[in-house]
Amino acid sequence: MKKKTVIALSCLLLAFTPVVLCAEDDVMAKAQKIFKPIPKTPPALSNNPLTTAKVNLGKMLYFDPRLSASGLISCNTCHNIGTGGVDLQETSVGHGWQKGGRNAPTVFNAIFNIAQFWDGRALDLKEQAKGPPQAAIEMNTTPERLVATLKSMPGYVEAFKETFPQEEDPITFDTTAQAIEAFEATLLTPDAPFDTYLQGDSTALVKQEQEGLKLFMKKGCSSCHGGINMGGTGYFPFGVVEKPNSEITAGDTGRFKVTGVKSDEYVFKSPSLRNIAITPPYFHSGKVWSLREAVAIMGSSQLGISLTQDQTDKIVAFLKTTTGVQPRIEYPVLPAITEATPKPKLD
Repeated sequence: MKKKTVIALSCLLLAFTPVVLCAEDDVMAKAQKIFKPIPKTPPALSNNPLTTAKVNLGKMLYFDPRLSASGLISCNTCHNIGTGGVDLQETSVGHGWQKGGRNAPTVFNAIFNIAQFWDGRALDLKEQAKGPPQAAIEMNTTPERLVATLKSMPGYVEAFKETFPQEEDPITFDTTAQAIEAFEATLLTPDAPFDTYLQGDSTALVKQEQEGLKLFMKKGCSSCHGGINMGGTGYFPFGVVEKPNSEITAGDTGRFKVTGVKSDEYVFKSPSLRNIAITPPYFHSGKVWSLREAVAIMGSSQLGISLTQDQTDKIVAFLKTTTGVQPRIEYPVLPAITEATPKPKLD
C-alpha cells in the first residue's frame, strides 16, 4: 500500500476518534501553536506612528554614511539589506578599521524582538538607532555633530519639516532615531516556505524539512527559538549543559555587562533564526561559519545531546525554509552637502 494511502486512511480515524490526529497534521498543529508567520506589513510602533514621509526619511538616513564622523559608515554598512541584513563578518568593522566585539545581528524582522542588541540593552529600534552613532568603535560621532550635519543640508531640512510638522525644531537626535526606526520596521521577510506551511499548506515543506521541524520541536530548540521571529523573545545562558570552547564564547559575559547581576553572566538574547541560512557567521562571537556546525554546538551546549549527522541535516534543511522574500529597496538619492557640512574626520 502506498504511503499516502496509509496516511489518508489513518486520517479517517478522525471521524470516529476526534482526539486523534494523523502524523502530518499533528506536526503542523504543534508548529502553529509555537510559531507564527511573518506578516507582510509591520506592526504599530509604540509612540512612533508610521507614515510614508517618515519611512522615506528613515531610508535616506539608514543609507547615509555622513551620519558617521568619517563619512564612510552608514547603518547599511553593518546591516546590509542586500546580504540578509548583516555584514557577513565575524564582528563588524567600524571607525578607523576598529573591530567590534560582537557579530552584527540581522536588521530583518528585528521589530519583533523583545529588545535589541545581543544583550538587550536597547528596548526598541529607536533606542538601538542611537547607539552606533555614539560608539567610538562604530560611527564615532556625537548627537550634536550628527544634527549639525543634517541641518547643513537643505534637502534634509525640508524632509524633516515634512515628516515632523508638529515639531518646533524638526531635526533632533530623537527624530532622527524615530525615522530610522520607522524604516527598519518595514524590513520584513514574509512568504518563506515555512510561513506557507504554517498557513496550512503541508506541501510547502518536503519530507526531510518536515522531519527537521519535528526534531526542532521535539529536541527543545523551539523553547528558545519560537514565536514570529523564531527567537528574540527572551534571554538564555549560552552553555546551559556544556560550555562551548573559549574561542566561541570569546570571554563575553553577555547581559551581565548591562545588569551587573551574577545570574546574567553569559546570558544573551536568543537570536532570530529567520533567514539563518544566509546570515553567517553565527553566535555573538561570529566564530562559526557552518550552519551545520552551529546546530551541533547548540545540541550539545544547550540541550546536552549529541545530534546524529542525519538529525543535524534534517534540522538544517528545515532552517533553510525560514528564508523569506528579501526586501527590495531602491537606493535613495541623498541630499547634497554644503559648505556648512562638517568635514569627514578619519582619525
